[in-house]
Amino acid sequence: MKKLVFALLFTFTISNVSSQSFDFQYDHYSFIVKDLEKVGAFYATILKLEGIPHPSASSGFRWFKINGNSQLHLIGKKQVALKHSKSVHLCLAKQNLDAFIAHLKKNEITYSDWPGKENTVTNRADGVKQIYIQDPENNWIEINTAKH
Repeated sequence: MKKLVFALLFTFTISNVSSQSFDFQYDHYSFIVKDLEKVGAFYATILKLEGIPHPSASSGFRWFKINGNSQLHLIGKKQVALKHSKSVHLCLAKQNLDAFIAHLKKNEITYSDWPGKENTVTNRADGVKQIYIQDPENNWIEINTAKH
């Protein structure tokens, strides 16, 4: 009987441990860029992200606050071969997409839908609208209307 109770207790303990949630929270996304100042200026002026200090480095990085504690980190590197696939992108959600598109047009920033048609918005099956833009070094950024 003791063996049966022990076996049941052991099984219950293992199943509880393996089903625990890690409760992750999104922290940051990073891009490697060649021209740190030019790309940083894009995120500061076009996306209006707030610059925040790097905790220890005085050069080679530009960090931005996205919302709450989420961040974007730009890492300056001169000798890195970069490949830019639209499938690898930063995604930001914004409810008033039309106002953001007007801001892009005012700043002569091209946007496209997922297939790549310029000045077109993708209407996903779930009702979310999305566009894609690129920073000055061709890193992809999706802007959509998903609610969080």
